[in-house]
Amino acid sequence: MAEEMFTDERFKLTDEKAELALEVLRGRLNRQLEASLEVCVRCGICADSCHYYVANPKPEHVPAYRAEQLRKIYRRLFDPVGKAVPRWVGAAELDQEAVDRLMYAAFGTCTMCGRCVLNCPMGVDTRHIARTARAMLTAMDMTPEGLKATVDIHLKSGNNMGVDEEDYVETLEWMEEELQDELEDPTLKIPVNKKHARVVYTFNPREVKFFPYLIQAAAKIYNAAGEDWTVSTESWDATNYGLFSGDNSAARTIAHNLEQAVNHLGADMLVMAECGHGYRSQRWEGENWAGHRYPFPVMSFVELQAQYIKEGRITLDPTLNTKRVTYHDPCNQVRSGGIIEEPRYILRRAVMDFVEMEPHGVENYCCGGGGGMLSMSEFSKDRIAAGRVKADQIRATGAQIVATSCHNCLDQLDEIKRHYKLKVKIQNLSELVADAVIWPREPASAAQAERNDG
Repeated sequence: MAEEMFTDERFKLTDEKAELALEVLRGRLNRQLEASLEVCVRCGICADSCHYYVANPKPEHVPAYRAEQLRKIYRRLFDPVGKAVPRWVGAAELDQEAVDRLMYAAFGTCTMCGRCVLNCPMGVDTRHIARTARAMLTAMDMTPEGLKATVDIHLKSGNNMGVDEEDYVETLEWMEEELQDELEDPTLKIPVNKKHARVVYTFNPREVKFFPYLIQAAAKIYNAAGEDWTVSTESWDATNYGLFSGDNSAARTIAHNLEQAVNHLGADMLVMAECGHGYRSQRWEGENWAGHRYPFPVMSFVELQAQYIKEGRITLDPTLNTKRVTYHDPCNQVRSGGIIEEPRYILRRAVMDFVEMEPHGVENYCCGGGGGMLSMSEFSKDRIAAGRVKADQIRATGAQIVATSCHNCLDQLDEIKRHYKLKVKIQNLSELVADAVIWPREPASAAQAERNDG
């Protein structure tokens, strides 16, 4: 429980902190949130929709129980009966005990995956409730340290891993050289800060720091498609952990930085790397945070890859990927972003043997790595235990490769694979696409490359 984990002074409640939290609740109490706080009928249908509960069926893992921790505070403030006779309706003051319960409910056992939302007959948005609770805790400076640090680093350095511009550019140049060597074509480029390109592409900082071959895979796809594309040095991080901390101010700043980078380059479109929450943040939440519409569309790289295949801009040879592949749907893409058919369209053309998990699509279980959970080491034991549900799903497919299109999912699935001894390989969707690409032209000579550069 949170009270056993958060013992330093930062997590101790004061009257001043309590007022900050209640101010956040008052400010965010719109029609959607109020309805979700009011209409729960305690039917319990949400329980089996949560991977935490399925893995360990205890009351604290029921989504309605989590939401109840905020409802108690809400009733004490806004329910006439809760004000007059708080015990009658289970209303509660925002005291230290309530904060401890809220911490565990909002951060410790909820990835805000949204599966319970789909399965609630009353339409209760527990995801919205959890994010509001997180915002209240963040206002009190009670964000778990790892998540807080991730947001702070992004605001300070422009990306969530503190990669400096020199290392970023050197990695891009390195991957450009690797792509040229792979395809024996010195004319291939990863364009940097190209003005008026059609597409500006983003990265997850983990690609730059730990998985640069994913940059090479994306560059191969863009070059095969003949795309007019570029990457920015001004702002390039696809992630936005302000979504997870509940801090709208931080989320707004991070989203705005990307918007500005696209505007400064004069590009037509922003394409988000294969990152579930990053796509959701920029495509569906960013304009709300900004208070205006972007002057350009925002797409996921998953959508763009499917578009390339449909339009014949890239051609794939599935015989280059012969192992059985299953696909894990990232929650923020499938449930919060509507990207359902595109990855399946891609895989049916990129691999020989594609098999679905059961359930899949919008009903697929969360891997357990979302909601910033991977950054919060305090809850890692419960996170891995809840991952048993995903491990069972994967094992039942008989797949040798688990594909996904989200870095939090990649990292969590890799931990699940090791912990539950699954004999599978975890890969990004774009890796499989890049491996299957039929290169559309003959290698260029070095002389031709020099003429092009000139």
